[in-house]
Amino acid sequence: MIVLVFSQIQDYRTMKTDSNVVLDHYSTQTGASQSDAEETMQINFNISFPHLSCEYASVDATNFMGTHDAGLAARVSKVHLDKLGRQLGPHKERKKLKHETNSSAIEVGENKSVLLTTTTFEKARLDHEIMVVNFFTPWCHWCQKLEPVWEKANEEFLKKHAGDRRLILAKVDCTAGDSDELCTKNRIDAFPTIMVFRRDDLKDVHHERYHGARTVEAITAWADVLMKQLKREVPKSRVVDENKDGEKESHNGVGCMIAGMLHVQRAPGGIVIQAQSEGHEFNWATMDVSHTVNHLSFGPFLSETAWSVMPPDVAQAVGSLDDKSFTSERHIPTTHEHLIKIVKNVVELPSSWSIPSVHAHGYVVHSNNVQRFAEVPTVRINYDILPIIVHVKMSYKSSYHFVTQLCAIVGGVFTVAGIIAASVETGLASLKQKESLGKLG
Repeated sequence: MIVLVFSQIQDYRTMKTDSNVVLDHYSTQTGASQSDAEETMQINFNISFPHLSCEYASVDATNFMGTHDAGLAARVSKVHLDKLGRQLGPHKERKKLKHETNSSAIEVGENKSVLLTTTTFEKARLDHEIMVVNFFTPWCHWCQKLEPVWEKANEEFLKKHAGDRRLILAKVDCTAGDSDELCTKNRIDAFPTIMVFRRDDLKDVHHERYHGARTVEAITAWADVLMKQLKREVPKSRVVDENKDGEKESHNGVGCMIAGMLHVQRAPGGIVIQAQSEGHEFNWATMDVSHTVNHLSFGPFLSETAWSVMPPDVAQAVGSLDDKSFTSERHIPTTHEHLIKIVKNVVELPSSWSIPSVHAHGYVVHSNNVQRFAEVPTVRINYDILPIIVHVKMSYKSSYHFVTQLCAIVGGVFTVAGIIAASVETGLASLKQKESLGKLG
């Protein structure tokens, strides 16, 4: 009896979960009438790219018809990351990359910038306190436009700092056989790329890159700031905002964390993240879009209370991709595809909790890598919204049922005990009667 009573108490205190599936269109438990049914869906994401610069990282929303910029409302931010994944600061998009209006008409003298190779690079770095290097390729249109600007800026800088060779402007042709290793070592996948190398840099440091205007005046002014750092006229810094306009000419961010929120139509679609730039050509063979999905969810943000009361399986499905990493093989163009099926869950909580129903979008995901040398390395998050709703009702056994079953146990035990007692008493009486008649032996 004691065991039965304790088992009933345990059952009474245990949460019961009942699930059923209905078509979304016919659901009457979603908390909204047909007239104000949801027409859009919110997508929340936070993804870190250790090798994709914020300068090039582009986020695009598409739908099943192939329409780009399908996000009805978007709020996306980028944060620069160092090589260890630590946050360096927010990225501010430049209004427009400024180029020299007529670079082909620039007249350049005989003082050309130093052409470096893999064999001469290290010696040149040790011979100068700062070396500003333009990594280029002859086939790159933007490199061709920058070449006369770069040489003229070098000429102007030499005139301004005649005889002072502590800082030089140099260049590296990444298509030359004796420079290929140097460009690979420094992960040069966008052309042109302008980097700063300091004599006192540690071996594994990530060098700052120039992202300012490509004009003689701007490049010369930026190099002047670096020279002032050498002369200790201004504090040493890898982040330079030469004209104090809030747009940094150079910084040392190597990766990018992209976080945001999109409102899209409730229809199959996707998010596409890849490198895009109006002022660079890319080497897709070395472009690396390895990434870690810090968070990906669908629907409105859930409160801490909602997270704490959801069944574990539903909570896990809401963030199926969270904290998962995906790595590309080096020097192999890799596209990462994540195919997602979204299901809406409505969790109805016990009425005694006085907490409204939780609406959460869970999903299952299949991830795949596509490696093709002719394809642009991309991260694609393709999603499809299933037209069903999973209703989960969480409840405890009612007190009425608990008391009823408890009474049934007590009554049943006493009834069985009575039957046993009566049977024993009858048996004993029969034995006494037989004994009195001398029939027992």
